[in-house]
Amino acid sequence: MRPVRPFLIHIALLLAAIPAGAQVRDGEWASYRDAYRAMVRFEKFGGPKNLLVSQLQVQAGERGALGEGAQLTVSGKTTQLNLPLDALGRTVFPLQKSSYDENAVLQLNRKVPFSVRPLVTIALRPDGQYDSTELRIACGQALGFARWLDASRQSQQCAGVRFVFAKREQSGVRVRRADGQEVALPVAAGDAEDGLPVATWRFGSERAQVTTYHAPLAIVPVFD
Repeated sequence: MRPVRPFLIHIALLLAAIPAGAQVRDGEWASYRDAYRAMVRFEKFGGPKNLLVSQLQVQAGERGALGEGAQLTVSGKTTQLNLPLDALGRTVFPLQKSSYDENAVLQLNRKVPFSVRPLVTIALRPDGQYDSTELRIACGQALGFARWLDASRQSQQCAGVRFVFAKREQSGVRVRRADGQEVALPVAAGDAEDGLPVATWRFGSERAQVTTYHAPLAIVPVFD
């Protein structure tokens, strides 16, 4: 019987749900059953969510790093799955009854403490073209889910979106306004995304078209 190690699953939205001082406890393994219970809340949400994506995110502990080639293993009596992680530590989490019944173990192929949590972001478009109306709707869906999880968010409003890129990519984002004028969004290092390049676009009163010249890792909502 494996030793009991406290572990916290933090249900959150990237950026909007990493407030200053938020604490996540790290361990050497995590319970599949705990992760399942956290992940399934998105499935149970009855509001609009067709423009959102829910994935499991793995975060290394203090002063730790996942690095390239990181993967999460689901190990149970009858289950053995390897889940590759992207640059944000995300993976598609399999909702399996057998793994839940066995309370399989989640282990990282890195010798660092880690934590896992559900992560909800805005779905990417393969053509890299985003209409401002659709981005507003997607942000509203994310806020609706956040409010469903946490009633204290009722006073918050959608302010914009952030495009998160891999460090090696040229993170070009341009906005074409209704009058045909184009502007490039400035790119900065994002504290909440481990220093990855981010470009933030705040909603205005006019309709616009946003173009990403390289596929972002994620698009996250900005709440005020």
